[in-house]
Amino acid sequence: MSGLLKTEEALRTVYPDPGQTRGKVLPMLEQHARAFIGLSPFLCIGTSRPDGLGDVSPRGGEPGFVHVLDDTRLAMPDRPGNNLIDTLSNLAHSPAVGLLFFVPGFEEMLRVNGVAEVTTDPEMMERFVVDGKKPRSVMLIEVREVFFHCTKALKRSGLWDPSKQVPRNAMPSFGQIIRDQMSLDLAPALIDTALEDDAKKNLY
Repeated sequence: MSGLLKTEEALRTVYPDPGQTRGKVLPMLEQHARAFIGLSPFLCIGTSRPDGLGDVSPRGGEPGFVHVLDDTRLAMPDRPGNNLIDTLSNLAHSPAVGLLFFVPGFEEMLRVNGVAEVTTDPEMMERFVVDGKKPRSVMLIEVREVFFHCTKALKRSGLWDPSKQVPRNAMPSFGQIIRDQMSLDLAPALIDTALEDDAKKNLY
């Protein structure tokens, strides 16, 4: 395939130097980043697998579910999920993480890069109790880079525009998808019901 851009030098033949834009990358959480994290109920976290593949996972909770401990440290609870523990396992091999925070209705996003570790320290676990339930563990993130991402991606996607919401029946139900992908001999409705019950009972 022609036109492959395999080096940074080759990429710069297509993309201009960012110039002063580099100055927006900060080494700590200042007041605006702290406020954004306090409003955010959802983020995506990127890690690296031992085999070299990248991995990304969603995380969500009440607004501000990620706690700012100080200017360079965050704490994030790990709630019940699929138990594959991909993200946490990746951290055992490489601590580098990238977080992308979203606030519903905001077109700006916040990127935080750093290194992380996982703990079950009792005091840290206690600060994330919801409905009497502790998280499975807590991720501690040492912040190295913080910057606000421009609005172009969300403007192009119209993610928060209600008129652009896709009807759920545009695809099969999640139960049907799981049944097909895993070749299960179960009715999709039964799988959907089980998934819905699990989400209700094991949200925290």
